Amino acid sequence: MAVWALGLNHHTAPLDLRGRFAFALDQMAPALHGLRQSHLRHPEAAILSTCNRTEVYCASDNVQIDHTLGWLAQAGDVPAHALRDHAYVLQDGQAARHAFRVASGLDSMVLGEPQILGQMKSAVRAAEDAGALGQTLNQLFQRSFAVAKQVRSSTEIGAHSISMAAAAVRLAGNLFEDLAQIRVLFVGAGEMIELAATHFAAKNPKSIAIANRTLERGEKLAGRMGAEVMRLADLPERLHEFDAVVSCTASTLPIIGLGAVERALKKRRHRPIFMVDLAVPRDIEPEVKALQDVYLYTVDDLAQVVQTGHANRQAAVAQAEAIIDAGVQSFMHWVDQRDPARGVVPLIQQLNAQADEWRAVELARARKRLAKGEDVEAVLEALSRGLTQKMLHGAMAELRGGDAAARDATAQSIARMFLRGNPSA
Repeated sequence: MAVWALGLNHHTAPLDLRGRFAFALDQMAPALHGLRQSHLRHPEAAILSTCNRTEVYCASDNVQIDHTLGWLAQAGDVPAHALRDHAYVLQDGQAARHAFRVASGLDSMVLGEPQILGQMKSAVRAAEDAGALGQTLNQLFQRSFAVAKQVRSSTEIGAHSISMAAAAVRLAGNLFEDLAQIRVLFVGAGEMIELAATHFAAKNPKSIAIANRTLERGEKLAGRMGAEVMRLADLPERLHEFDAVVSCTASTLPIIGLGAVERALKKRRHRPIFMVDLAVPRDIEPEVKALQDVYLYTVDDLAQVVQTGHANRQAAVAQAEAIIDAGVQSFMHWVDQRDPARGVVPLIQQLNAQADEWRAVELARARKRLAKGEDVEAVLEALSRGLTQKMLHGAMAELRGGDAAARDATAQSIARMFLRGNPSA
């Protein structure tokens, strides 16, 4: 069974390109169905899609990377060559190592951050619900979760970690003298917004408002934060009321446009607005960043801030990598046990290549003799003798070499290989 992963992340692709490949959870089932149908042999499949990455994991009897890349390129409406320039492809042990590192927070923008593990578990549940997760990928991900748990319990990889939400609060503190005097608007009501709202609420701002497409979910979060709830449709008319805006929704198009922000600035008499767009694709039109009195940060802009404390965690990385190495070896051993031929495939390929080379040599020699007019029977006899000698040469040399014990073991192996049809062997 072959395992492969194809993806792009904050290391390899810019924000706007990543946004083209974002999949909301409610899009997973049809996406996985389309992915599997696009392959010659329907593979096991799962899709991990977050602010920082989109990764496709597959398992099948045969590697079908080109089909996977072609499907993902079509899903993002970009040429395959453009995706290839920003994508990484990993197979078998390297794919497992990558999955384990992602689950453990070693491949995140925030080293050691815990949110990715929950996002990975949600991706696995979505694949299970879509009927796309087979035994091999299920093993891969369950082992990823076990490795991540061991990394977090055995190392200090998460110590001193600064989350994206905490980074947003820190940046806001750089702009506003007293966060207790600002009004904060959160757009969306998902996990990331809840985390950001918790961090801002700890600073006791003057007011907090939650704008969400559905009031019911917004009200649940607002109730926990002591916040006001408002409809998303009311946002353009009320945007000017807020000093800080943090947005993270699953919208495929920007929901805060340049015009709305310009009108808000006029009403505010150009008092500054601090804005954080944690969504991929973007919630806030990128042109907003050019406005003089707006301080707009995206997930990629926060990268420098979240690296604070990075050096303090590097000592734990080596420990985490050792745990991951052991996990990869264990997973690949499990894969090999399920497919006994997998470990000897390279040897089989070498044997076939050697046999083809011998056959080509003897055929070329036979054709030359036939071209000279030699007797056909004599040429065929020489051809068969030449092939036989080549095939037996190595075995004969081993039988003549080594000590008595080695020769006896060799003789038994050779008898099993070459004399299987002989009852006396």
